[in-house]
Amino acid sequence: MNDIRFPEPVILKSPRGLPRKVASSFEALECLDQEWPKWARGRSWRAACRACRDALEGWRGARDARRAFVKASERAGLAIAREPVWPRKRAHATRIVQGAPQAVAQFSGMMPSTARHSEGSISP
Repeated sequence: MNDIRFPEPVILKSPRGLPRKVASSFEALECLDQEWPKWARGRSWRAACRACRDALEGWRGARDARRAFVKASERAGLAIAREPVWPRKRAHATRIVQGAPQAVAQFSGMMPSTARHSEGSISP
C-alpha cells in the first residue's frame, strides 16, 4: 500500500484553530479518523474515507480521493482554501519556418484575410 499524493494540497481549519495542510490520501484518512467532528460524519465523510482507502489500494486515483475529501471538508465547514496552482507552460502552436511567413501566420491564426504576401517581399 503506497501513499498517494494529491495533485494539490488542501488547507483545513483544525478544531484547535490552526490550519492543517493535507497533501496525500493517507494524511486525509488520518484527518478523517482523528480530527473530524462527530456531527459531520455523514455520507460525504464515508465517501471520502472510501475514496482515500481505494486510492491507497490502487483502485482509484489521487484526484478522486482529493475531490471526495474536499467535498467532505466543505460540508463539515473545515475547508479554508486550496494552495494556488501555477499555470503550466504550454507549447506554442506557431512554428517559425524560414521563407514562409504566410504559412506561419495562417497556422497561428494571425493572418488577416485581406493581407497577402507576394513572393520574395514582405509588407505589413
